[in-house]
Amino acid sequence: MSSSNSVIVTTDQFAFRQFPKTHAETSATYGGSKMSVTCEAFESICNEYISANGASDACLKEGYAPFCKHIFIPNTAPDGTILCEADVNFLEVTPENESLLRTEYEARNEKELPVLTRYFPSSSIPKSELAKPTFLDVILYSRAQIIKENAATSTPSDPSHTDIPWSIVSIKPQTVDYELPMNPITAMRNALGEEHGGSGKPIDREEYMKAVEFWKKHAVLKE
Repeated sequence: MSSSNSVIVTTDQFAFRQFPKTHAETSATYGGSKMSVTCEAFESICNEYISANGASDACLKEGYAPFCKHIFIPNTAPDGTILCEADVNFLEVTPENESLLRTEYEARNEKELPVLTRYFPSSSIPKSELAKPTFLDVILYSRAQIIKENAATSTPSDPSHTDIPWSIVSIKPQTVDYELPMNPITAMRNALGEEHGGSGKPIDREEYMKAVEFWKKHAVLKE
């Protein structure tokens, strides 16, 4: 995507796995939420939303570190298109469904250290128990952080993104327009450092314990 004054956001290659219409091969092995529109279409929607709603200062919300921001956009585009037709990708753990929980060691790409994760196989949960998203939490990393992490893992940076300040690294379908607690294992992975697939952000104990309170009662859904 070429840069211009109106282009604030592009998509980092880490998020390509969420766009099967644009990156089918990368997306094929991903078990998380996938978008129903192309990568380019979603970038345009994000940039138009930022422009129409007060620009970066108003739209970009603080994340877990200075290099991380969030945009919370409606899951329905202005023309009526549903951007993500997947279900909300987590569920409350109850006595009735806890026997369905599974664990595995997982790395999100070949350069990460695998960590232990807990999840519900999406095929094991009746559709009637799953919520449809009304908002998307679009997680952004700064250009400097993307370059830093790419250098640490010997991953080439896209030269066409040089002048675009923010890149999408993940999109979470949800029913609220604010940030939900980060999964504790993600915080641990981040603390490992860039060379192991993290961001290098040390764990904030207070925030970590808040996340534990949420995630001990919930688990992600995965294909």
